[in-house]
Amino acid sequence: MTGFARVEGTESDFSWVWELRSVNARSLDIKLRLPAGMECMETKLKGLLANKLSRGNIFGSLTLNKTKNGQDVTINIPVLEKLIKVGKEISATHNIPSPNVDGFLSIRGIVEIRELESKEQRKAIENVSLRELEKAINQLVKSRAYEGKNLHANVVGHLDCIEGFIKNACEITSTQRGVLQERLMKKIQSLNFENPELSDERLAQEVAILAVKADVQEELDRLSAHIKGARLLLREGSPLGRKLDFLCQEFNREANTICSKSSNLDLTRVGLDLKASIDQMREQVQNIE
Repeated sequence: MTGFARVEGTESDFSWVWELRSVNARSLDIKLRLPAGMECMETKLKGLLANKLSRGNIFGSLTLNKTKNGQDVTINIPVLEKLIKVGKEISATHNIPSPNVDGFLSIRGIVEIRELESKEQRKAIENVSLRELEKAINQLVKSRAYEGKNLHANVVGHLDCIEGFIKNACEITSTQRGVLQERLMKKIQSLNFENPELSDERLAQEVAILAVKADVQEELDRLSAHIKGARLLLREGSPLGRKLDFLCQEFNREANTICSKSSNLDLTRVGLDLKASIDQMREQVQNIE
């Protein structure tokens, strides 16, 4: 599910900003952007996120601004001297002004500015990072929960729609039983005509096979059971995205069987409408944690 969280604050000698963003995904994928020197904390920080979240592409960034640190400046003298020498040679060869030292100092890697940081300050930064990430996670969970309520309503609506199609299919099949019996009798007559020596037992077997092939009541009963299971999951409130996704696969399996068995145009139309509604529901379900 989608969501956003931001927490910020200030300590005695540094300030911070944690930002978390979440977008829909079927699995959990966490990416963090941390300040230089904090890479060793990435596993622990990801663990905090994984404990609270089970689905979604999560992107987190931590920004630190240190206000009271000293700085240690280092200049790469050997490389700088080589650059100056090359600059003078080029200047003499092409009769152009020699570049000044300021230009060389602006080249990346010539001057290195390193923040001076005590062990105590490093520990304080790590503690704050963990503590504030937990706040950001809680904020993100609330943000995702708001979207979850809307998704819940959408899924309930799809279940109601699917249940309506099941009722329509049941009504169609109940009115078609007479037609089915007539078809079976014609089939029996054709079998007797083709092979008058067929035994009653063989005829009964053929009738049973035809009845099973044409009857969709078993599929409709299973769909109704899956509807009840889905509603029960929605009432539980625990992470249910993967469970609902599995039920959608079962819904689709039964709908496909109904369409393949159907020899009635109205029932086929209901089956196709049923499949379309299931597909729409599954799109929503894949965004649920």
